[in-house]
Amino acid sequence: MTFGIIGSGSWGTALAKILTDNGQHINWWNRNDQAIAQFKVRAHNPQYLTSAKFDMNQLSLSADINEVIEKSDVLVIAVPSAYIIDLFSTISKTALSGKKIISAVKGILPDIDILLNDFLSKNFEVPISNYFSVMGPCHAEEVAAEKLSYLTFSGIDINTTNQISTYFKTDYLKTVTNDDIYGVQYAAVLKNIYALGAGIAHGLDYGDNFLSVLIANCADEMARFITTSGKTNVGLESASLAEENNVQNYKASVYLGDLLVTCYSLFSRNRTFGNMIGKGYSVKSAQLEMNMVAEGYNASRCIYNINKQINANMPIAETVYNILWNKIPADEGFKMIEEILV
Repeated sequence: MTFGIIGSGSWGTALAKILTDNGQHINWWNRNDQAIAQFKVRAHNPQYLTSAKFDMNQLSLSADINEVIEKSDVLVIAVPSAYIIDLFSTISKTALSGKKIISAVKGILPDIDILLNDFLSKNFEVPISNYFSVMGPCHAEEVAAEKLSYLTFSGIDINTTNQISTYFKTDYLKTVTNDDIYGVQYAAVLKNIYALGAGIAHGLDYGDNFLSVLIANCADEMARFITTSGKTNVGLESASLAEENNVQNYKASVYLGDLLVTCYSLFSRNRTFGNMIGKGYSVKSAQLEMNMVAEGYNASRCIYNINKQINANMPIAETVYNILWNKIPADEGFKMIEEILV
């Protein structure tokens, strides 16, 4: 398999490091010609994870997304969800024909409120059998430092999913597979919203005791939404396991584990964004201060819109949405949350 990576942020850089550490040559899209020139001189991404060094013989860097797509069998999509529609408007409707797509996008496409696989199916006729996701509790900064991490690869063809996952196994990266494409993507979206909430709580000076109760309730709310969506076998290791045991595993790393690390870690941009909101920053001021995309911001509105049809009971996510989008004061919103936690 020849891999192409679309996206040169911290997560795209971390995935590139994993693949090249395994000896893979990769085609890598970066929209900035100047950044590519600096990369070639310094042998590291000049903007993100600068500690991650690369053998330049393993990289083909290009600002032409069509070139990267054409040269690659498997495309890893690692750009913020808010940029997907504009980016993919530059490629032909047949460009993705026969390609395998791995989504590392932990968000929903804003304004149209759909996951990446549904967007690619509708606009580029990418079958779900050629679509995979890579999710889990895995901060890019810790990948760069080669601290042991776990990633979950999801796909409905479990044999191909297992094959793809082998390209990402290293001494510092272990892989898990399942067939829950919708469930793991929704979990990745929701955990960002809840991390924003955890950050707001911290900014409002709530303590660890409250935060633990908040996150426990968030985990329950996440499971409720995913189940109510009706599109998922949540947490099942494989279809055969589902048939044999009819069990759900919301405690797996890609669900609960990712929620925990995103809510607690100082590396979490969503927690950082929420912390600023809790301290009184406006949304615009927090965005300017961070200069990074916090996926949970747009995701909160997308999930709110989707839930109008699903009708899951989502008081925490709805309150975060109202704080961010309807300008409800953060302290008032959390006074309401206090009353519903168990």
